[in-house]
Formats: sequence, C-alpha cells, structure tokens
Amino acid sequence: MTSSVEKKLAELGITLPSPKPPIANYVPAVRTGNLLFISGQVSVDGDGKIATGKLGAGVSIEAGQAAAKLCAINILAQVKAAIGDLDKVVRIVKLVGFVNATGDFTDHPKVVNGCSDFFVEALGDKGRHARSAVGVSGLPFDASVEVEAIVEIA
Repeated sequence: MTSSVEKKLAELGITLPSPKPPIANYVPAVRTGNLLFISGQVSVDGDGKIATGKLGAGVSIEAGQAAAKLCAINILAQVKAAIGDLDKVVRIVKLVGFVNATGDFTDHPKVVNGCSDFFVEALGDKGRHARSAVGVSGLPFDASVEVEAIVEIA
C-alpha cells in the first residue's frame, strides 16, 4: 500500500531512490524515542550522479537549490528505509544545510531553501522546520550541498 506522502511525491514527479549506504564509519539513521536523526545526505540523484562544485565559483544559486532538493529527496529515502512508512512522519524538526561555497558567497540560506521548499511542498505543515544554513570550504565528492535532518516520527 502506498502512503499518502508517497502519493504526493508521485504527483510531484518524485520517485525515491534506493538509500545510499554510508561512505565511512557511521549509520544513515539513528532513532531515539520519537526522533530520527538522519546523517548528512549529499546532492546525488537516483542515477548516482552528484551535483558538484562551489557556489560563488561557477555554480548558480538555482543549481544549488536543485542540489539541496536532491538532499531532501535522499533524506526521505533514508527515513522510509528506517521506519518503512512516510506517513509516520510527524514533522521535519530541524535541518542543517552545508553549502560548498567560496569565502565571499553569502546566499547560503537561498541555496538551502531548495531543500526547505521541497519539504513544505511534499509534506505541507509537517515539512516546516527549524534550520541552519552554513558555508563550508568543501564537501565529500565535491558535492555542492549536504543536509542532515532531525525528524519526529510516530
């Protein structure tokens, strides 16, 4: 049976990819009580292609937003793998977005909006969250964006 969240994703033209396995010594998700902590998800699409490069050095804000949306899709894939049913998501509590950027780039919040906007579009009010958006000098595989999440679940 398809969850209502997955039906909404289908309406948006989104198919969740298979969750990516960890690239180092960590697990993709940890549940404690009714909170699910999702490890950082980079901007990789379902075919394994990573959106790469630095904001402020050839990567546009729009391309960064698309990369951040990929992170959100991968977060949902990890949530589904961890709990089995996206309808068990009570809300996205907190996101921390990391933007691979030059030192003079200052539009990190605009980039991470690609993730935030997608969660609201896909989950409605359950997708509204607290958030941080920070610039970093580099990310694994030269990914443009990485986002970690805290999700309240039923």
